[in-house]
Amino acid sequence: MRTALVIGTGLIGTSAALALASRGVVVHLTDHDPEQARTAAALGAGTEEAPDGPVDLAIIAAPPALVAGVLADAMRRGVARGYLDVASVKGGPRRELESLGLDPSVMSRYIGSHPMSGREKSGPLAATGDLFEGRPWVLTPTRDTDTEVLNLALELVSHCRAVPVVMDADAHDRAVALVSHMPHLVSSMVAARLENAEEAAVRLCGQGIRDVTRIAASDPRMWIDILSANPGPVADLLTDVAGDLEETVRALRALQSADDSKRREGVGGIEDVLRRGNAGQVRVPGKHGSAPRVYEVVAVLIDDQPGQLARIFADAGMAGVNIEDVRIEHATGQQAGLVQLMVEPKSVPVLSAALRERGWAIRQ
Repeated sequence: MRTALVIGTGLIGTSAALALASRGVVVHLTDHDPEQARTAAALGAGTEEAPDGPVDLAIIAAPPALVAGVLADAMRRGVARGYLDVASVKGGPRRELESLGLDPSVMSRYIGSHPMSGREKSGPLAATGDLFEGRPWVLTPTRDTDTEVLNLALELVSHCRAVPVVMDADAHDRAVALVSHMPHLVSSMVAARLENAEEAAVRLCGQGIRDVTRIAASDPRMWIDILSANPGPVADLLTDVAGDLEETVRALRALQSADDSKRREGVGGIEDVLRRGNAGQVRVPGKHGSAPRVYEVVAVLIDDQPGQLARIFADAGMAGVNIEDVRIEHATGQQAGLVQLMVEPKSVPVLSAALRERGWAIRQ
């Protein structure tokens, strides 16, 4: 791939353009908002100048509802040898594109894709060239997809240092409804409970509520576009969640009963949902996409001062301990926090002793 055209310079389009440009690909940028394309170009994502002729690959980074129309226009103008979109929904846009009556030979030059990465922020200023690094990038070829176009798509994924995953378009849509779209709505519904909550209650927010509500900070307009393109699978999943909620409410009400048998029923109902939650959580892929592993936590109290984390990581390295993951819980009303270092169980005594020796306060 020597040349590319990115149509749509938001977070995803600009991030892909930055990755390609850093690998020496000449990237042309266009957007319905010229100022947005100008911003992406200023960031080093490419040039606003139109290409002299067909580019190797056109990347359509438009909202799902607009993908088919933008693709059809680009195909009719013959702007590229291959065409790829990065919308988060695949089945609907492809069917809409097929309904527009394009020649089969032109349709064979298109492949649907979805990079499984993003941020709560949107727009070109939120873009980074490493946004997709190590993340799955779904490709949805059909039997009619031209081999050259598939190879161009794989080259794009490689340049972005993502991991290619081949799926059927409708299977992809059911999957993202489960792992992305439905969780986003649930997160938003939990966060909505905080809107009118008493300030005294909100001040008690800890890491748990932060984890659950983090993705609720995303742009509602973007999510309306996404959910409008995949409403059926998401509604089906929320129906199942609603059933679980009804059962859980009944179990909690039973726990309020003075009747011992009803309270036992309530305990059983709550235990069932918690255990099913355990069983589902362990299926979430672990580090580098491998099977999840059990780590133990070494908790370290730190001041909110520059260089504290760097010192901890350096001290852990000197002790020969690899930190597998890290979380930070900030203290309420204090310039301090608790750093939770996830390590292999055998490394806990080694790391704890080394950090104590270097003056760190370890919380048991």
